Amino acid sequence: MRSTPSFVLIGTLGALLAGSALAQSQPDGVLRGSLGLGASLASGNTKASSLSLNADAVRETAGDKITAYGRALRTSATNQATGQSETTGDQLRAGGRYDLNFTPTVFGFGGLDLERNKFANLKLRGLASVGAGYHLIKTPSQSLDVFGGLAYTADRYVAGTVVGDSSTPRTSYSYASLLLGEEYAQALTPTTALKQRLVVLPNLKDRGEYRANLDVGLAVAMTQALSLNVGLGVAYNSDPGVGIKSTDSLFTTGVTMKF
Repeated sequence: MRSTPSFVLIGTLGALLAGSALAQSQPDGVLRGSLGLGASLASGNTKASSLSLNADAVRETAGDKITAYGRALRTSATNQATGQSETTGDQLRAGGRYDLNFTPTVFGFGGLDLERNKFANLKLRGLASVGAGYHLIKTPSQSLDVFGGLAYTADRYVAGTVVGDSSTPRTSYSYASLLLGEEYAQALTPTTALKQRLVVLPNLKDRGEYRANLDVGLAVAMTQALSLNVGLGVAYNSDPGVGIKSTDSLFTTGVTMKF
């Protein structure tokens, strides 16, 4: 059987997770950021399209730091033989954090994060957090922070699901949790930067349940304004609801513009 040739029109450019390694922070009060926008289109036996957006911003002084981020991904596919179309990816993440330095090594923070993931049955998740941290390493080329505190999560679901301490389906679920994490960044070379972040959220309402998020990003500068990114994100939920997998992972590559 002769098949219809397929091709990729534009490679995916926006990295959902790696872009945070690009908004390099310096304590001079200047706003810095990065922005990636990308799309892909394939045709042939299967028609598919993808659109992604990635943005990060940071402003730091000797006394405090403000960070913000946004991630969006939407993909769809059409079976050319049947004409059936469906959305195959729909994710959105956004948030920000304010850090206040109490001493050169100790800081406090407050943050707010929002998330949507249709295929994880998550209509909207809001996470408010507050706590304190310690700069174990802080040099121009390397940093390591550990932090902890309290968080409050409010989930709304696309469809009712059995989650938490309920034996009947529910459309929303809220709970308090601990927040434990670490964040590491290093300039491997003058043009290559690595960033890694791990956050664990033990549930205080249903003991033994927890969520965890691991993000790793590598950025290689091609020019002063453009960088090539590779990123890996893994999200784990010990109680995602009936019929939902506990682990979501996402590997991305892309090109991001810094400003």
